[in-house]
Amino acid sequence: MTPQAKIEILQHLIQIPSVNDHEAQVADYIASLFEPYPQAKVEKVTYAPGRDNLVVTIGNAGPQLGLCGHMDVVAAGDEGAWQHAPFAGEIVGDQLFGRGASDMKSGLAAIVITLLEFLEQGTQLPGSIRLLATVGEETGEYGAAQLTAAGYADDLAGLIIAEPSGLDNVVYTARGVIDYKVVSTGKAVHSAQPEKGINAIDNLMKFYNAVGPVMAKYTQTDPVLGGLLHNVDLISGGEQVNSIPAQAELMANMRTIPAYPNQVIYDDLEALIAQLNQEPGVQLDLSYSYPEEAIPGDPHAPLVQLAKQVSDQVCGHDTQIVGSGGANDGAEFLQAKSDFTSIEIGPGSNTSHQVDEYVSIKEYLQAIEVYEALSLAFLKKAAQPEQVHD
Repeated sequence: MTPQAKIEILQHLIQIPSVNDHEAQVADYIASLFEPYPQAKVEKVTYAPGRDNLVVTIGNAGPQLGLCGHMDVVAAGDEGAWQHAPFAGEIVGDQLFGRGASDMKSGLAAIVITLLEFLEQGTQLPGSIRLLATVGEETGEYGAAQLTAAGYADDLAGLIIAEPSGLDNVVYTARGVIDYKVVSTGKAVHSAQPEKGINAIDNLMKFYNAVGPVMAKYTQTDPVLGGLLHNVDLISGGEQVNSIPAQAELMANMRTIPAYPNQVIYDDLEALIAQLNQEPGVQLDLSYSYPEEAIPGDPHAPLVQLAKQVSDQVCGHDTQIVGSGGANDGAEFLQAKSDFTSIEIGPGSNTSHQVDEYVSIKEYLQAIEVYEALSLAFLKKAAQPEQVHD
């Protein structure tokens, strides 16, 4: 495939505005690229109307490597603030602009092209490669959760997620995430007679003031990721200034580390809610939004070390082995039946989720070389009988 053809595939992906939805259009386009190759097994797994995950498997008997990318992007915001239209795929010099250019349609396009070139060239793989293109990563990794529950990761020997780490970084460990909401229900009355009502804001503040000390006991730090993070980011309540509020709520975001599994934190939060609800008039309800476990990882795992070696060779730099503060689809896929290493390495820039998001065309094309070389090297290593699968 020519470099121009590879660039056009990325442009086409960016021109599909899959903003937190409409991933089926992306899945349909990618599936169409594999139509000339009947030996590729193409499966669509519907999450909701207009939202299809896509699984493409190529290769032979032996170890299986997963290549993962998500098809959704975040909203462009005020499109008038963009110098380059967010869904045009405009090229200026070495930069290709558009929403998702960095996060992460360039990585998605690169792993798609990796499979296409293996098919085009008739490469005899010492195993198989499974493309896992997911929905809903930006809002909760629920596409990855669906594919994991359906068994699509059960036979993996390793997983490469094409998130925009930059090709000079291999991410082997990542924070988890817990988003939670606390709703306080009270009783509205006229503010001149507060004793006849129940102030939902006052009761919510009891939780707010108590949760900080509870979270402060998590003092252990990770040498790569740092400590556990807890932030209350949204608070709302009340109807008008002369009424005792009948309802109030807060939302908080936590970034966890491997030392503290999510269940440990759930237990503490739920115990605090139960304790406060014993007080007269207090009614607090706790819920979670798409929590993800932290990814522990091993910097010496074969896939991690191979990724560094290959990226060093292809790109001519000293690739660093690092951790990530953000969650990714790997947290879901690692719940599969098999035991494997998940890493992140992919093209991108520091403009993800920003106005005039872009990716370097040179890095995008290098990423394809990295994925092709890394896929072959890993499968060959994993296929050797004396090797323990990653």
